[in-house]
Amino acid sequence: MTEPTTLLLALDLMGTFVFAISGAAAGVKSRLDVFGVSVLAFVAGNAGGVIRDVLLGSVPPAAISDWRYVAVSLVAGVATFLWYPNVKRVQHVVLLFDAAGLGIFAVSGAQKALAYVVHPFAAVLLGMLTGIGGSMVRDVLVKRVPVVLRTEVYAIAALAGAAIVVAGHLLHWPPTATTISGAMLCIVMRLIALRRGWNLPVADQPGRPVVKRK
Repeated sequence: MTEPTTLLLALDLMGTFVFAISGAAAGVKSRLDVFGVSVLAFVAGNAGGVIRDVLLGSVPPAAISDWRYVAVSLVAGVATFLWYPNVKRVQHVVLLFDAAGLGIFAVSGAQKALAYVVHPFAAVLLGMLTGIGGSMVRDVLVKRVPVVLRTEVYAIAALAGAAIVVAGHLLHWPPTATTISGAMLCIVMRLIALRRGWNLPVADQPGRPVVKRK
């Protein structure tokens, strides 16, 4: 079985940390207690990676077998709980760290899938799934429709970042360069989409006026 490289481990832990902050911030905004915030931090930081590892046959998943994932998640959760008590300040923090976690997890998921020698198309999809998995579970737990199911550009950004990593692998480009490029593309796409209000098209509903987002 293929063992994770130092680069993959570093990316996974970075993604876990920033997504855990995103999850914890969402918990603070929803007025959860410190335990609830910590649980949400762990789930947001690790759900995507767990799904990826199970699909790849890398079991038990790293989030369960490696104590560092739990430690990073709990540190991020407790730190967020202590440093961001004002709910009004949390929204921008959630969006920033969510975008960063999306980019990092998308490229790390694609890299790990390539390390397990899966088909390039499947590697792109697993990269996207790694990026969106944690945010989907996070949103469900705080009773929100997952961002990926709404009109905002989210999964598409993760898909683009993962595609850069896979394309670089097929073209034999340096993995570090493609990883950074893929993560930055994903993050920039997500932030610009939020800034400019980019949305995917939705189906028209007869008799209901279309409301444009600002």
